[in-house]
Amino acid sequence: MSLGFGLLSAQLTPGDNRTWEDRYEETIDLSKRLESLGYDSVWTTEHHFVDDGYMPSLLVTSAAIAAVTSRITIGTGVVLAPLHEPLRLAEDAATVQAISKGRLVLGLGLGWSGIEFDALGADMSLRGKAMTEILEILPKAWTGDPFDWRGDVYSYPRIAVRPAPADHIPVVVGGGVDAAVKRAAQFADGFFSNASPERFVAQVKVAQEEMERVGKDPASFRWIYYSVMYPGNTDDILHSMWHMSWKYSDMEASASRSGVASTPPIPEGMHERLRKRIIGGSSQEIVDRLGVLRDQLGVPVEWVARSYFPDLSHTRQVEIAEQLASEVMPFVPAG
Repeated sequence: MSLGFGLLSAQLTPGDNRTWEDRYEETIDLSKRLESLGYDSVWTTEHHFVDDGYMPSLLVTSAAIAAVTSRITIGTGVVLAPLHEPLRLAEDAATVQAISKGRLVLGLGLGWSGIEFDALGADMSLRGKAMTEILEILPKAWTGDPFDWRGDVYSYPRIAVRPAPADHIPVVVGGGVDAAVKRAAQFADGFFSNASPERFVAQVKVAQEEMERVGKDPASFRWIYYSVMYPGNTDDILHSMWHMSWKYSDMEASASRSGVASTPPIPEGMHERLRKRIIGGSSQEIVDRLGVLRDQLGVPVEWVARSYFPDLSHTRQVEIAEQLASEVMPFVPAG
């Protein structure tokens, strides 16, 4: 059965003597190991200007992963599309698709950090319109034929983007609000979700209603669900979970300071909230929870273990990937 792994971010952590060069070397090595372990996909994640170097260049990294692997699907989870010029995004994705021989899944999201938009010259107030236009521009660009575009955000003369991908590049949209789900239902090949199980069920309903409205076949739509999976006592990973969660709240502040900030202690009352976000325990408990969620959804699901934790040693990270591969992957519920 299929299982993906991510979200690789190549972040530094306080007190660790590894360099960014080390972290990217580990990212490439882990990707190769994931392929050898039988994982179906590997996923990266994007942010900019963070003090710990949270990965900013997903398609560059995707090309590097593609060059050292031969089978595994390479997904971006997600490229913050409104921060990228659409034609360059189309070119970069087509180049990765050529290097990987058709293994790219391009995940796109809106972004939320004002400092990223300001520094990269994008208008945050237009990000929804920008995303919709990008989703319409990319398929035209990837034909390799000349096209022109006149929109509210982007405007291009008649031009052709090359290289044209030999294989269709699947585009999936990530996001939490209904507008993102509807946008995916209209313009994309699927949705990349990390919502709570209850919210995920609601997202499926919203998408199906939207596809019915626009006359799109729901059977062709991909649902990709990523969640932290940990085969063991979830208390063992609470600090890593807290580091991951807290860092998002620290990102904007970190953009204008030097050094990598230390993670504060887990606040009182946060421990149980963190535990609830982990699909963990014994391997059988993980499989059972995925099965329950699959039954609630009533649609095929592609599962991704968000089980990459930058504060762990590379050795420990590989051990987690190996354990999930041997004890969970063979029993992951299909569809």
